[in-house]
Amino acid sequence: MAESKSVSVPLANHFKLSNDLCPKTKEEFERMAQVPYHNAVGSVMYLMVCSKPDLAYSISVLSRYMANPGETHWDAMKWLLRYIKGTSNLGIQFRKQAESVILKGFTDSDYAGDRINRKSTSSYMYTLCNSCTSWKSQLQKIVALSSTEIEYITATDAIQEGIWLK
Repeated sequence: MAESKSVSVPLANHFKLSNDLCPKTKEEFERMAQVPYHNAVGSVMYLMVCSKPDLAYSISVLSRYMANPGETHWDAMKWLLRYIKGTSNLGIQFRKQAESVILKGFTDSDYAGDRINRKSTSSYMYTLCNSCTSWKSQLQKIVALSSTEIEYITATDAIQEGIWLK
């Protein structure tokens, strides 16, 4: 990975990850048993929690396949590592500001983004003095029946976090 070329997005659109890509033959299982997928997911998750909120969605998606990762899942993880290599100089910065301290929240969701069970991913981020202080990206436990419903679910999660932060 040291000589690999960096990429500009954490998880490219050409990665269509699903359970169908998991190993099915004994040879595939043995091959993937040699790959440090679990270590990579854990390490990137630690990095995301500590200093790189831009990795939240990607690691949320990649961690869904921890039980049985396939070759395409590993390729997506290597892509994410190339992104991290290219953005290693970026992180959260806290600066002294003359203006008042303002807490801002942002939300986003994808309706039925999981192709297998049609569950949606909810994400939110809070900034304090223009610095990211809290963030989350997770697959919802329920199947939303409309894009409006998932937006309300995401907003509710974000508001609960905002009340706690305030």
